[in-house]
Amino acid sequence: MPISDIMSVLASSYRAASVTNVSHSKYVNVDPKAFQGTWSGKYANNQAYTVAISDVSGFHAKVKYQSGSTVLYQDVLIRDNAFRIGDSKFTLVRPGVAQIKTVMTDPASGASTLETSYANQG
Repeated sequence: MPISDIMSVLASSYRAASVTNVSHSKYVNVDPKAFQGTWSGKYANNQAYTVAISDVSGFHAKVKYQSGSTVLYQDVLIRDNAFRIGDSKFTLVRPGVAQIKTVMTDPASGASTLETSYANQG
């Protein structure tokens, strides 16, 4: 396949891709007590996960996400009561309750699904 054909396919895919909602709000300091601690929950497939949030200062925090053998450590920025870590998005919905959305990929088929779950602060 000539390179011009490849570029044409990429260009048309780029134009056809949906535009994600981008937040135009500013980063503002958050209440550390609202986020800090260990959050736990289970996905629909009964797989447990934990999100440990520490060192919340201003709108910065350190986060550890663990689900099965997956362990991620990341410094995050909190905006609109939410942040991303790896393939997951953490959103504080009310005190002590957070919504976790994670893109799960089936290793056998390669198919991706979006799992939504709720975690409780403990």
